Amino acid sequence: MKATGIPWIPEVDERWETYKVAHGFSSIGSGTTPDTETAGYYDGDVLWVTTGELRETVITDTTKKVTRRALLEYSALRLFPQGTLLIAMYGATIGRLGFLGKSACMNQACCALNGGTFLDARFVYYWLLGFRQDVIQLASGGGQPNISQEKIRSLRIPAPLRDAQLSIATSLERKTAAIGALIAKKERLLELLQEKRQALITQAVTKGLDPKVPMKESGVEWIGETPAHWDVARVKHVARLESGHTPSRAVPEHWLDSNDIPWVSLNDTKVLAKNDYISDTAVYVNSLGLQNSSAHMLPANIVVFTRDATIGKAAITTRPMAVSQHIIAWVCGRQIDPEYLLRVFYGMETFLDRFTFGATIKTIGMGDVGRLVTPVPPRDEQAGIVDFVRRKAEEVDTLVGKLTAQLALFREYRQALITAAVTGKIDLSKEVA
Repeated sequence: MKATGIPWIPEVDERWETYKVAHGFSSIGSGTTPDTETAGYYDGDVLWVTTGELRETVITDTTKKVTRRALLEYSALRLFPQGTLLIAMYGATIGRLGFLGKSACMNQACCALNGGTFLDARFVYYWLLGFRQDVIQLASGGGQPNISQEKIRSLRIPAPLRDAQLSIATSLERKTAAIGALIAKKERLLELLQEKRQALITQAVTKGLDPKVPMKESGVEWIGETPAHWDVARVKHVARLESGHTPSRAVPEHWLDSNDIPWVSLNDTKVLAKNDYISDTAVYVNSLGLQNSSAHMLPANIVVFTRDATIGKAAITTRPMAVSQHIIAWVCGRQIDPEYLLRVFYGMETFLDRFTFGATIKTIGMGDVGRLVTPVPPRDEQAGIVDFVRRKAEEVDTLVGKLTAQLALFREYRQALITAAVTGKIDLSKEVA
């Protein structure tokens, strides 16, 4: 092994040389975005790649296509041939990669590498995968980090001779495909477990635990049949509906020293999505803020429920809290237990999508919130259902945890394999394809 002079690649195989990307490819470029107001530039037959289409795959089609006229009138639009390697230079997709499966042009956020001289595009693809985070660290700019075409040209890549690069890339392609297939199977198992979890909750809260009990039609699509001795009611008839409010952000005094009143908002969506209970909040409000808004303190042991953005995420509060206008709070009456109502919301989660509206941020109108319906079993049955669902959900969650850990190991192994191969720490250059 020998030193490279590259901080994040201390050593490589001593037989390897280090090449600048600018010297390793005969053609490096980018593209542009034709005027979107000119109809004659779009809906043509020329593939036009955007960074959203860079997903470590071969690109054979694009969402938008430009016309031959756009190519003629925009000199920055160049057609690159099949086999060209693309990398996203900025934005949310920074560092993402793709290969052209057909000739195409691209927007200004894609850098294209073609015509390998000392460097093979497929070897560089795996090198960029192996050191993606290190390359991204070279980005400049605050709001939208940019690795720039010039920085990509200046990247120094240690590599063996071209034939060995081809062999390494071919071996990595085969090995990572096998690992990817295992990852896909594990991911599918995760999906099936989540579906099973959802199904058992819905089954328990709508059908109960006794398969022999007489049933009746509820008249509610997501509920279907329920035990004949159960009631079915609008949620607001068995739990008091409380909507929240946001004290004015323009008045700092409503929020200063606000360490005494937890305030449930969309900032807590991740907590609500992963937990049955919420005991702390991302934002606190003070008593002055509540006094100057329609929000007010609610008791502990209420069910809070998101009605905006990520819909239907719910949890039970463990202490008195206030809520924002994006959150619905349900104060349960004598007929329904908060623990059971929480599981009902879990069970109806997928059904809630049909009530949502809004293009940018989805929401459920208060009218639809008021029409939500719940089965109402006797209280002793509610307790039994809650206990059953909790036990079964814990069993599924244990399996999910094991699968998630396995997935992490597979991904770490794939990354380690790529990094070791493109630095010569393991020799794949002589493997039979």
